[in-house]
Amino acid sequence: MTNHEYLTPDGLKRLEAELDHLKTVRRSEVALRLHEAMAEGEIEENPEYDDAKNEQAFVEGRILQIETVLSNAVLIEHNLAKGADKDVRLGSKITVSEVGSSEKEQYVLVGSAEADPAHGKISNESPMGKALLGKKVHDVVPVVSPAGTIKFKISKIDNK
Repeated sequence: MTNHEYLTPDGLKRLEAELDHLKTVRRSEVALRLHEAMAEGEIEENPEYDDAKNEQAFVEGRILQIETVLSNAVLIEHNLAKGADKDVRLGSKITVSEVGSSEKEQYVLVGSAEADPAHGKISNESPMGKALLGKKVHDVVPVVSPAGTIKFKISKIDNK
């Protein structure tokens, strides 16, 4: 069974750029560090060698992770058809406010590989993302959080 990784065009470009950087720059840097650490002599008690090996494992793991995401990537295409702005879907920019508050928050609904809540990008797999999917402007959406259920009202959906 294949897990799809939903990506916006910008998210796809960022991951491809990161992968290229890891393969062409970081791998070489880590290989040089390993070579220099091995040249120092005794490997068993060499903290620089251990650190370089750990960094190599991290870089190789991240390369594999990105390659897996890219091999399962499904590009989020914006639907410009008539009535396309009526419901929340992947790629939507949603403006919401907590019921009882006038403070508005904006989110972009993205796939998990691209999620960055600190910058307003929430995953379709997050509690808020799941709750918003398929909803329309003026809908009140309950979102279960560790602090309890919070209700949000959708005031705007932009699918462009």
